[in-house]
Amino acid sequence: MSEPKKTRSELKREAIVEAAIEAFKTEGVKATSMDKLAKLAEVSKRTVYNHFKTKEVLVMELISTLWKSAMVDIDFKYRSDSPLQEQLTELLMKELTLLSSSEYIDLSRVAFGHFFYDTETLQQEVAKFSAQETAVHRWLRAAIDDNRLKEMDIDFANGQLHSLIKGSGFWPQLLQMKPMLNEEEMTMIAEQSSAMFLSHYTLES
Repeated sequence: MSEPKKTRSELKREAIVEAAIEAFKTEGVKATSMDKLAKLAEVSKRTVYNHFKTKEVLVMELISTLWKSAMVDIDFKYRSDSPLQEQLTELLMKELTLLSSSEYIDLSRVAFGHFFYDTETLQQEVAKFSAQETAVHRWLRAAIDDNRLKEMDIDFANGQLHSLIKGSGFWPQLLQMKPMLNEEEMTMIAEQSSAMFLSHYTLES
């Protein structure tokens, strides 16, 4: 069955998003104007604003796309014959690769700066992320069903895991308190976080 043909509006929206990704990577978010995006996407400035009222709204769209690809859509399946810490460390490394990337950090700075004093909108945006089932959700549920982890509130446990990795691999970089992580540092954070988490939730054999 063939996919439905995209409308002109959908194609223009995709062109704007693709232009933004390229421009933000090469010139940075702050240095990229809506005029520049319109030129790169080969659409009018009015078309850009019809799809994205502000640059910050466009930034949130890109963050959502990145987050979904790294947290929701990744193909990571629970393995009943592999050590839990080995699996969870591997999964957390995939998430840290996104969360601590310069692209994600730069976009997040713009979004947080814009929404910081608009708490209602910020809560709405966060709720959109929270409503999606991530690879961690699926992995935890599978491990529970396999009688290797305790019964738990999976949403709460997922939040605990992300607090552990983001405490060292996102927030300090977002606030420019620490430099970007290298591979060795990400591995250490993933290993230590998974070990701490599993020390509480693993069922005793």
